[in-house]
Amino acid sequence: MSLFLFDTLRRAEVEFVPAVEGRVGMYVCGPTVQAEPHVGHGRAAVVFDLLRRHLQHSGLSVRYVQNVTDIDDKIILRARREGTDAAAVATRYGRVFERTMDALGVLPPDVRPLATGHLLEMQELVTALIAADRAYVVDGDVFFRVRSFPAYGRLSNRRVDELVEGEDVVDADRKEDPLDFALWKAAKPGEPSWPSPWGRGRPGWHLECSAMSVAHLGAGFDIHGGGLDLVFPHHENEIAQHEAAHGTTFARHWVHNGMVTMGEAKMSKSVGNVVGLGDAVAAVGRGPLRLWYLSAQHRTPLTFDDDRLADAGTVFARFLTFARAARRAAGDAAPDGATGRRHRDAFVAALDDDLNAPVAVAALHELVADGGERLRRPDAEAGALADLAATLVELADDVLGLGVADVLAEEAALGARVAPLVEDALARRTEARAAKDFATADAIRDRLAAAGVVVEDGPAGAVWHVPARPVAAPR
Repeated sequence: MSLFLFDTLRRAEVEFVPAVEGRVGMYVCGPTVQAEPHVGHGRAAVVFDLLRRHLQHSGLSVRYVQNVTDIDDKIILRARREGTDAAAVATRYGRVFERTMDALGVLPPDVRPLATGHLLEMQELVTALIAADRAYVVDGDVFFRVRSFPAYGRLSNRRVDELVEGEDVVDADRKEDPLDFALWKAAKPGEPSWPSPWGRGRPGWHLECSAMSVAHLGAGFDIHGGGLDLVFPHHENEIAQHEAAHGTTFARHWVHNGMVTMGEAKMSKSVGNVVGLGDAVAAVGRGPLRLWYLSAQHRTPLTFDDDRLADAGTVFARFLTFARAARRAAGDAAPDGATGRRHRDAFVAALDDDLNAPVAVAALHELVADGGERLRRPDAEAGALADLAATLVELADDVLGLGVADVLAEEAALGARVAPLVEDALARRTEARAAKDFATADAIRDRLAAAGVVVEDGPAGAVWHVPARPVAAPR
Protein backbone atom coordinates (compact mmCIF):
# COMPACT_ATOMS: atom_id res chain seq x y z
CA MET A 1 0.00 0.00 0.00
CA SER A 2 1.00 3.66 -0.42
CA LEU A 3 -0.93 5.42 2.31
CA PHE A 4 -0.44 9.17 2.72
CA LEU A 5 -1.63 10.88 5.90
CA PHE A 6 -1.60 14.50 6.96
CA ASP A 7 0.85 14.63 9.85
CA THR A 8 0.09 17.42 12.31
CA LEU A 9 3.71 17.60 13.46
CA ARG A 10 5.08 17.98 9.92
CA ARG A 11 2.08 20.01 8.73
CA ALA A 12 2.05 18.08 5.46
CA GLU A 13 0.82 14.85 3.91
CA VAL A 14 3.53 12.23 4.27
CA GLU A 15 3.78 8.62 3.23
CA PHE A 16 3.08 6.27 6.08
CA VAL A 17 5.65 3.51 6.43
CA PRO A 18 5.48 1.41 9.63
CA ALA A 19 8.60 1.23 11.78
CA VAL A 20 8.33 -2.56 11.62
CA GLU A 21 7.31 -3.96 8.25
CA GLY A 22 3.79 -5.35 8.27
CA ARG A 23 2.98 -4.14 11.79
CA VAL A 24 1.44 -0.91 13.08
CA GLY A 25 1.33 0.44 16.63
CA MET A 26 -1.52 2.91 17.08
CA TYR A 27 -2.56 4.90 20.16
CA VAL A 28 -5.71 7.01 20.31
CA CYS A 29 -6.71 9.13 23.30
CA GLY A 30 -9.78 7.61 24.90
CA PRO A 31 -12.62 8.86 27.08
CA THR A 32 -12.69 10.49 30.48
CA VAL A 33 -15.52 8.39 31.86
CA GLN A 34 -17.56 10.95 33.80
CA ALA A 35 -20.68 11.04 31.59
CA GLU A 36 -22.26 9.38 28.58
CA PRO A 37 -20.42 10.02 25.29
CA HIS A 38 -21.88 12.59 22.92
CA VAL A 39 -21.92 12.79 19.13
CA GLY A 40 -18.67 14.76 19.12
CA HIS A 41 -16.88 11.82 20.77
CA GLY A 42 -18.21 9.53 18.08
CA ARG A 43 -16.34 11.32 15.32
CA ALA A 44 -12.89 10.48 16.68
CA ALA A 45 -14.07 6.94 17.34
CA VAL A 46 -15.25 6.45 13.74
CA VAL A 47 -12.30 8.23 12.08
CA PHE A 48 -9.68 6.14 13.85
CA ASP A 49 -11.76 2.99 13.54
CA LEU A 50 -11.75 3.64 9.79
CA LEU A 51 -7.97 4.16 9.78
CA ARG A 52 -7.46 0.94 11.70
CA ARG A 53 -9.83 -1.01 9.45
CA HIS A 54 -8.15 0.37 6.31
CA LEU A 55 -4.70 -0.62 7.58
CA GLN A 56 -5.93 -4.12 8.39
CA HIS A 57 -7.77 -4.44 5.09
CA SER A 58 -4.48 -3.51 3.40
CA GLY A 59 -2.82 -6.52 5.01
CA LEU A 60 -1.13 -4.89 8.02
CA SER A 61 -1.29 -6.17 11.58
CA VAL A 62 -2.48 -3.37 13.87
CA ARG A 63 -2.05 -3.17 17.63
CA TYR A 64 -4.62 -0.58 18.68
CA VAL A 65 -4.41 0.95 22.15
CA GLN A 66 -6.97 3.37 23.58
CA ASN A 67 -6.76 4.53 27.18
CA VAL A 68 -9.50 5.25 29.68
CA THR A 69 -9.08 8.17 32.08
CA ASP A 70 -10.74 6.78 35.20
CA ILE A 71 -9.51 9.42 37.65
CA ASP A 72 -9.89 13.12 36.93
CA ASP A 73 -11.29 16.33 38.42
CA LYS A 74 -14.55 15.90 36.47
CA ILE A 75 -15.01 12.32 37.70
CA ILE A 76 -14.39 13.42 41.30
CA LEU A 77 -16.89 16.29 40.95
CA ARG A 78 -19.54 13.96 39.50
CA ALA A 79 -19.02 11.50 42.34
CA ARG A 80 -19.53 14.27 44.89
CA ARG A 81 -22.75 15.39 43.23
CA GLU A 82 -24.06 11.83 43.20
CA GLY A 83 -22.92 11.02 46.72
CA THR A 84 -20.79 8.10 45.57
CA ASP A 85 -17.10 7.51 44.89
CA ALA A 86 -15.01 8.17 41.80
CA ALA A 87 -14.43 4.49 41.06
CA ALA A 88 -18.18 3.84 40.87
CA VAL A 89 -18.68 6.75 38.46
CA ALA A 90 -15.77 5.66 36.26
CA THR A 91 -16.92 2.04 36.18
CA ARG A 92 -20.50 2.92 35.28
CA TYR A 93 -19.67 5.32 32.48
CA GLY A 94 -16.84 3.13 31.25
CA ARG A 95 -19.40 0.41 30.61
CA VAL A 96 -21.72 2.89 28.89
CA PHE A 97 -18.88 3.96 26.62
CA GLU A 98 -18.06 0.38 25.63
CA ARG A 99 -21.71 -0.45 24.88
CA THR A 100 -22.09 2.70 22.79
CA MET A 101 -18.94 1.99 20.79
CA ASP A 102 -20.20 -1.53 20.10
CA ALA A 103 -23.55 -0.16 18.89
CA LEU A 104 -21.66 2.24 16.60
CA GLY A 105 -19.71 -0.64 15.10
CA VAL A 106 -16.34 0.50 16.48
CA LEU A 107 -13.91 -2.40 16.86
CA PRO A 108 -12.74 -2.79 20.48
CA PRO A 109 -9.11 -1.83 21.11
CA ASP A 110 -6.53 -4.56 21.56
CA VAL A 111 -5.62 -2.93 24.87
CA ARG A 112 -7.81 -0.54 26.89
CA PRO A 113 -5.50 0.54 29.74
CA LEU A 114 -6.86 2.34 32.80
CA ALA A 115 -5.02 5.32 34.22
CA THR A 116 -5.27 3.89 37.74
CA GLY A 117 -3.68 0.66 36.50
CA HIS A 118 -0.48 2.38 35.35
CA LEU A 119 0.50 4.55 38.29
CA LEU A 120 3.91 2.90 38.64
CA GLU A 121 4.79 3.64 35.00
CA MET A 122 3.69 7.25 35.50
CA GLN A 123 5.74 7.62 38.66
CA GLU A 124 8.80 6.18 36.90
CA LEU A 125 8.39 8.80 34.17
CA VAL A 126 8.10 11.61 36.74
CA THR A 127 11.16 10.31 38.58
CA ALA A 128 13.15 10.38 35.33
CA LEU A 129 12.05 13.97 34.65
CA ILE A 130 13.07 15.09 38.13
CA ALA A 131 16.44 13.39 37.73
CA ALA A 132 16.95 15.21 34.43
CA ASP A 133 16.07 18.52 36.11
CA ARG A 134 13.03 18.84 33.86
CA ALA A 135 10.58 18.70 36.78
CA TYR A 136 10.44 19.91 40.38
CA VAL A 137 8.49 19.16 43.57
CA VAL A 138 6.48 21.70 45.56
CA ASP A 139 4.76 20.35 48.69
CA GLY A 140 3.81 17.04 47.07
CA ASP A 141 2.94 18.53 43.66
CA VAL A 142 5.31 17.88 40.77
CA PHE A 143 5.53 20.34 37.87
CA PHE A 144 7.17 20.07 34.45
CA ARG A 145 9.61 22.85 33.51
CA VAL A 146 8.28 23.84 30.10
CA ARG A 147 11.20 26.11 29.22
CA SER A 148 13.65 23.26 29.90
CA PHE A 149 12.37 21.51 26.76
CA PRO A 150 13.40 23.63 23.74
CA ALA A 151 11.14 21.73 21.32
CA TYR A 152 7.99 22.61 23.30
CA GLY A 153 5.33 23.97 20.96
CA ARG A 154 6.46 22.29 17.73
CA LEU A 155 3.31 20.11 17.43
CA SER A 156 0.90 23.03 17.89
CA ASN A 157 3.21 25.45 16.06
CA ARG A 158 3.42 27.78 19.07
CA ARG A 159 6.38 29.65 20.45
CA VAL A 160 6.99 29.37 24.18
CA ASP A 161 7.63 33.10 24.46
CA GLU A 162 4.19 33.78 23.00
CA LEU A 163 2.38 31.60 25.54
CA VAL A 164 0.90 33.45 28.48
CA GLU A 165 0.23 30.80 31.05
CA GLY A 166 -0.11 27.09 31.55
CA GLU A 167 -3.27 25.08 31.96
CA ASP A 168 -3.13 24.83 35.78
CA VAL A 169 -3.46 28.55 36.42
CA VAL A 170 -4.81 27.88 39.93
CA ASP A 171 -1.29 26.80 40.93
CA ALA A 172 0.51 29.72 39.27
CA ASP A 173 1.72 31.11 42.61
CA ARG A 174 3.43 27.79 43.39
CA LYS A 175 5.18 27.33 40.05
CA GLU A 176 8.59 28.51 38.98
CA ASP A 177 7.00 29.63 35.72
CA PRO A 178 3.30 30.12 34.90
CA LEU A 179 3.82 27.94 31.80
CA ASP A 180 4.72 24.85 33.85
CA PHE A 181 2.08 22.12 34.15
CA ALA A 182 1.28 19.48 36.75
CA LEU A 183 2.67 15.97 36.44
CA TRP A 184 1.53 14.77 39.86
CA LYS A 185 -1.08 16.40 42.10
CA ALA A 186 -0.79 16.23 45.89
CA ALA A 187 -3.71 14.66 47.71
CA LYS A 188 -6.61 16.87 48.78
CA PRO A 189 -9.06 16.02 51.59
CA GLY A 190 -11.79 13.66 50.43
CA GLU A 191 -10.22 12.91 47.04
CA PRO A 192 -8.83 9.56 45.85
CA SER A 193 -5.05 9.34 46.18
CA TRP A 194 -2.21 6.87 45.88
CA PRO A 195 1.24 6.68 47.48
CA SER A 196 4.21 8.13 45.60
CA PRO A 197 7.81 9.21 46.32
CA TRP A 198 6.42 12.76 46.77
CA GLY A 199 3.54 11.83 49.06
CA ARG A 200 0.01 10.68 48.37
CA GLY A 201 -1.62 12.11 45.28
CA ARG A 202 -2.84 11.36 41.77
CA PRO A 203 -1.49 11.82 38.25
CA GLY A 204 -2.01 14.84 36.05
CA TRP A 205 -4.11 14.19 32.97
CA HIS A 206 -1.29 14.65 30.45
CA LEU A 207 1.01 12.22 32.23
CA GLU A 208 -1.09 9.12 31.76
CA CYS A 209 -1.00 8.97 27.95
CA SER A 210 2.78 9.42 27.80
CA ALA A 211 3.23 6.49 30.16
CA MET A 212 0.52 4.14 28.92
CA SER A 213 1.19 4.46 25.19
CA VAL A 214 4.86 3.58 25.59
CA ALA A 215 4.07 0.82 28.08
CA HIS A 216 1.95 -0.98 25.48
CA LEU A 217 3.53 0.06 22.18
CA GLY A 218 7.10 1.06 22.98
CA ALA A 219 8.76 4.40 22.26
CA GLY A 220 8.55 5.62 18.68
CA PHE A 221 5.25 3.88 17.96
CA ASP A 222 3.69 4.54 14.57
CA ILE A 223 0.52 6.62 14.99
CA HIS A 224 -0.87 8.80 17.75
CA GLY A 225 -4.42 10.00 17.14
CA GLY A 226 -7.05 12.22 18.69
CA GLY A 227 -9.22 15.27 18.15
CA LEU A 228 -7.79 18.61 17.06
CA ASP A 229 -8.81 20.03 20.43
CA LEU A 230 -6.16 17.82 22.05
CA VAL A 231 -3.20 19.16 20.06
CA PHE A 232 -2.57 21.82 22.71
CA PRO A 233 -1.89 21.38 25.49
CA HIS A 234 -2.52 17.65 25.87
CA HIS A 235 -0.54 16.17 22.99
CA GLU A 236 2.10 18.88 23.21
CA ASN A 237 2.63 17.92 26.85
CA GLU A 238 2.71 14.20 26.05
CA ILE A 239 5.62 14.74 23.68
CA ALA A 240 7.47 16.97 26.15
CA GLN A 241 7.11 14.51 29.04
CA HIS A 242 8.45 11.53 27.16
CA GLU A 243 11.14 13.15 25.06
CA ALA A 244 12.49 15.31 27.90
CA ALA A 245 12.85 12.21 30.06
CA HIS A 246 14.23 9.76 27.49
CA GLY A 247 15.56 11.75 24.54
CA THR A 248 13.82 9.41 22.10
CA THR A 249 10.99 10.03 19.65
CA PHE A 250 7.62 9.59 21.35
CA ALA A 251 5.37 8.96 18.31
CA ARG A 252 6.30 8.93 14.62
CA HIS A 253 3.04 10.26 13.12
CA TRP A 254 0.34 12.53 14.56
CA VAL A 255 -3.17 12.32 13.07
CA HIS A 256 -6.08 14.49 14.24
CA ASN A 257 -9.76 14.74 13.40
CA GLY A 258 -11.86 17.90 13.17
CA MET A 259 -14.64 18.81 15.55
CA VAL A 260 -18.41 18.30 15.33
CA THR A 261 -20.29 21.58 15.40
CA MET A 262 -23.86 22.62 16.11
CA GLY A 263 -24.02 25.51 13.67
CA GLU A 264 -21.05 27.74 14.53
CA ALA A 265 -20.25 26.27 17.96
CA LYS A 266 -18.21 23.17 18.71
CA MET A 267 -20.29 20.47 20.43
CA SER A 268 -19.27 20.57 24.08
CA LYS A 269 -20.71 19.67 27.48
CA SER A 270 -19.48 23.00 28.83
CA VAL A 271 -21.52 24.85 26.19
CA GLY A 272 -24.54 22.61 26.78
CA ASN A 273 -25.23 21.79 23.12
CA VAL A 274 -24.52 18.07 23.23
CA VAL A 275 -26.43 15.24 21.57
CA GLY A 276 -25.98 11.86 23.24
CA LEU A 277 -24.15 9.36 21.04
CA GLY A 278 -26.24 6.45 22.27
CA ASP A 279 -29.43 8.35 21.44
CA ALA A 280 -28.10 9.16 17.98
CA VAL A 281 -27.26 5.53 17.21
CA ALA A 282 -30.71 4.42 18.39
CA ALA A 283 -32.52 7.09 16.36
CA VAL A 284 -30.49 7.01 13.15
CA GLY A 285 -28.87 3.60 13.03
CA ARG A 286 -25.26 2.50 12.88
CA GLY A 287 -24.81 2.62 9.11
CA PRO A 288 -26.38 6.03 8.47
CA LEU A 289 -24.64 7.61 11.46
CA ARG A 290 -21.23 6.34 10.36
CA LEU A 291 -21.90 7.56 6.82
CA TRP A 292 -22.69 10.99 8.25
CA TYR A 293 -19.38 10.98 10.14
CA LEU A 294 -17.63 10.03 6.89
CA SER A 295 -19.42 12.64 4.76
CA ALA A 296 -16.66 15.22 5.35
CA GLN A 297 -12.89 14.96 5.12
CA HIS A 298 -11.76 13.89 8.58
CA ARG A 299 -9.71 17.01 9.37
CA THR A 300 -12.53 19.47 8.57
CA PRO A 301 -15.43 20.52 10.84
CA LEU A 302 -18.62 18.48 10.55
CA THR A 303 -22.02 20.03 11.23
CA PHE A 304 -24.71 18.06 13.04
CA ASP A 305 -28.08 18.66 11.38
CA ASP A 306 -31.12 16.64 10.37
CA ASP A 307 -30.74 17.18 6.62
CA ARG A 308 -27.22 15.71 6.51
CA LEU A 309 -28.30 12.80 8.67
CA ALA A 310 -31.27 12.15 6.39
CA ASP A 311 -28.96 12.22 3.37
CA ALA A 312 -26.74 9.63 5.05
CA GLY A 313 -29.80 7.47 5.69
CA THR A 314 -30.71 7.68 2.01
CA VAL A 315 -27.20 6.59 1.01
CA PHE A 316 -27.32 3.62 3.37
CA ALA A 317 -30.75 2.62 2.04
CA ARG A 318 -29.36 2.74 -1.51
CA PHE A 319 -26.52 0.41 -0.58
CA LEU A 320 -28.94 -1.98 1.12
CA THR A 321 -31.34 -1.95 -1.83
CA PHE A 322 -28.62 -2.82 -4.33
CA ALA A 323 -27.01 -5.52 -2.18
CA ARG A 324 -30.41 -7.09 -1.60
CA ALA A 325 -31.41 -7.01 -5.28
CA ALA A 326 -28.01 -8.16 -6.58
CA ARG A 327 -27.89 -11.09 -4.20
CA ARG A 328 -31.39 -12.10 -5.20
CA ALA A 329 -30.59 -11.86 -8.92
CA ALA A 330 -27.26 -13.68 -8.57
CA GLY A 331 -28.78 -16.59 -6.72
CA ASP A 332 -26.15 -19.23 -5.95
CA ALA A 333 -23.65 -17.92 -8.50
CA ALA A 334 -20.09 -17.42 -7.29
CA PRO A 335 -18.51 -13.94 -7.65
CA ASP A 336 -16.46 -13.72 -10.83
CA GLY A 337 -13.65 -11.96 -8.96
CA ALA A 338 -13.20 -9.29 -11.63
CA THR A 339 -16.26 -7.06 -12.02
CA GLY A 340 -15.82 -5.21 -8.75
CA ARG A 341 -12.07 -4.75 -9.10
CA ARG A 342 -12.04 -1.23 -10.56
CA HIS A 343 -14.47 -0.03 -7.89
CA ARG A 344 -12.34 -1.59 -5.19
CA ASP A 345 -9.23 0.08 -6.60
CA ALA A 346 -10.95 3.49 -6.62
CA PHE A 347 -12.16 2.98 -3.06
CA VAL A 348 -8.72 2.01 -1.76
CA ALA A 349 -7.02 4.86 -3.65
CA ALA A 350 -9.36 7.34 -1.96
CA LEU A 351 -8.53 6.09 1.52
CA ASP A 352 -4.83 5.99 0.70
CA ASP A 353 -5.15 9.73 -0.04
CA ASP A 354 -5.27 10.97 3.57
CA LEU A 355 -8.25 8.78 4.43
CA ASN A 356 -10.57 10.57 2.00
CA ALA A 357 -13.81 8.92 3.07
CA PRO A 358 -16.20 11.06 0.96
CA VAL A 359 -14.41 9.97 -2.23
CA ALA A 360 -14.35 6.36 -1.01
CA VAL A 361 -18.13 6.49 -0.49
CA ALA A 362 -18.45 7.99 -3.98
CA ALA A 363 -16.63 4.93 -5.33
CA LEU A 364 -19.32 2.75 -3.75
CA HIS A 365 -22.00 4.89 -5.43
CA GLU A 366 -20.27 4.18 -8.76
CA LEU A 367 -20.33 0.48 -7.94
CA VAL A 368 -24.07 0.62 -7.21
CA ALA A 369 -24.71 2.56 -10.43
CA ASP A 370 -22.76 -0.06 -12.38
CA GLY A 371 -24.74 -2.81 -10.70
CA GLY A 372 -28.05 -1.04 -11.30
CA GLU A 373 -27.38 -0.93 -15.03
CA ARG A 374 -26.54 -4.63 -15.03
CA LEU A 375 -29.69 -5.50 -13.09
CA ARG A 376 -31.80 -3.84 -15.78
CA ARG A 377 -30.31 -6.03 -18.51
CA PRO A 378 -32.22 -9.22 -19.37
CA ASP A 379 -28.89 -10.99 -19.92
CA ALA A 380 -27.22 -9.83 -16.70
CA GLU A 381 -24.38 -12.16 -15.67
CA ALA A 382 -25.02 -13.67 -12.28
CA GLY A 383 -21.30 -13.92 -11.47
CA ALA A 384 -20.80 -10.21 -12.14
CA LEU A 385 -23.74 -9.25 -9.92
CA ALA A 386 -22.51 -11.58 -7.18
CA ASP A 387 -19.07 -9.95 -7.38
CA LEU A 388 -20.46 -6.42 -7.15
CA ALA A 389 -22.66 -7.35 -4.19
CA ALA A 390 -19.76 -9.06 -2.43
CA THR A 391 -17.42 -6.13 -3.11
CA LEU A 392 -19.94 -3.62 -1.80
CA VAL A 393 -20.56 -5.55 1.40
CA GLU A 394 -16.84 -6.15 1.94
CA LEU A 395 -15.83 -2.50 1.55
CA ALA A 396 -18.89 -1.05 3.27
CA ASP A 397 -18.60 -3.39 6.25
CA ASP A 398 -14.98 -4.46 6.65
CA VAL A 399 -13.58 -0.98 6.01
CA LEU A 400 -16.34 1.59 6.57
CA GLY A 401 -17.96 -0.48 9.32
CA LEU A 402 -21.51 0.21 8.13
CA GLY A 403 -23.05 -3.17 8.97
CA VAL A 404 -24.82 -3.80 5.65
CA ALA A 405 -24.49 -7.58 5.99
CA ASP A 406 -25.87 -7.45 9.53
CA VAL A 407 -28.98 -5.59 8.37
CA LEU A 408 -29.53 -8.01 5.49
CA ALA A 409 -29.09 -10.98 7.82
CA GLU A 410 -31.59 -9.49 10.26
CA GLU A 411 -34.02 -8.91 7.40
CA ALA A 412 -33.60 -12.53 6.28
CA ALA A 413 -34.29 -13.78 9.79
CA LEU A 414 -37.37 -11.61 10.11
CA GLY A 415 -38.55 -12.68 6.66
CA ALA A 416 -38.12 -16.36 7.44
CA ARG A 417 -40.51 -16.06 10.36
CA VAL A 418 -43.34 -14.62 8.26
CA ALA A 419 -42.56 -16.15 4.88
CA PRO A 420 -45.52 -18.60 4.74
CA LEU A 421 -48.03 -15.84 5.56
CA VAL A 422 -46.48 -13.34 3.15
CA GLU A 423 -46.22 -15.84 0.29
CA ASP A 424 -49.88 -16.81 0.79
CA ALA A 425 -50.92 -13.15 0.75
CA LEU A 426 -48.87 -12.46 -2.39
CA ALA A 427 -50.39 -15.49 -4.12
CA ARG A 428 -53.85 -14.11 -3.42
CA ARG A 429 -52.70 -10.70 -4.64
CA THR A 430 -51.42 -12.24 -7.89
CA GLU A 431 -54.80 -13.95 -8.41
CA ALA A 432 -56.63 -10.68 -7.76
CA ARG A 433 -54.46 -8.81 -10.26
CA ALA A 434 -54.98 -11.52 -12.87
CA ALA A 435 -58.74 -11.10 -12.37
CA LYS A 436 -58.28 -7.32 -12.67
CA ASP A 437 -59.53 -6.96 -9.11
CA PHE A 438 -57.04 -4.17 -8.38
CA ALA A 439 -58.89 -2.95 -5.30
CA THR A 440 -58.29 -6.30 -3.58
CA ALA A 441 -54.70 -6.44 -4.82
CA ASP A 442 -54.00 -2.96 -3.47
CA ALA A 443 -55.66 -3.76 -0.15
CA ILE A 444 -53.44 -6.84 0.28
CA ARG A 445 -50.34 -4.77 -0.45
CA ASP A 446 -51.47 -2.08 2.00
CA ARG A 447 -52.01 -4.68 4.74
CA LEU A 448 -48.55 -6.10 4.13
CA ALA A 449 -47.03 -2.60 4.27
CA ALA A 450 -48.82 -1.91 7.55
CA ALA A 451 -47.26 -5.12 8.90
CA GLY A 452 -43.79 -3.91 7.87
CA VAL A 453 -43.44 -5.94 4.67
CA VAL A 454 -42.07 -4.09 1.63
CA VAL A 455 -43.37 -5.43 -1.70
CA GLU A 456 -41.66 -4.51 -4.98
CA ASP A 457 -43.20 -5.38 -8.35
CA GLY A 458 -40.84 -6.22 -11.18
CA PRO A 459 -40.72 -7.95 -14.55
CA ALA A 460 -40.28 -11.33 -12.86
CA GLY A 461 -43.13 -10.73 -10.42
CA ALA A 462 -43.35 -9.40 -6.88
CA VAL A 463 -40.45 -9.68 -4.46
CA TRP A 464 -40.56 -8.71 -0.81
CA HIS A 465 -38.49 -8.15 2.31
CA VAL A 466 -38.93 -7.06 5.91
CA PRO A 467 -36.71 -4.08 6.74
CA ALA A 468 -34.71 -4.62 9.90
CA ARG A 469 -35.20 -0.98 10.97
CA PRO A 470 -35.71 2.46 9.46
CA VAL A 471 -32.49 3.61 7.84
CA ALA A 472 -33.25 7.23 7.01
CA ALA A 473 -32.74 9.81 9.74
CA PRO A 474 -35.87 11.64 10.86
CA ARG A 475 -36.21 15.17 9.47
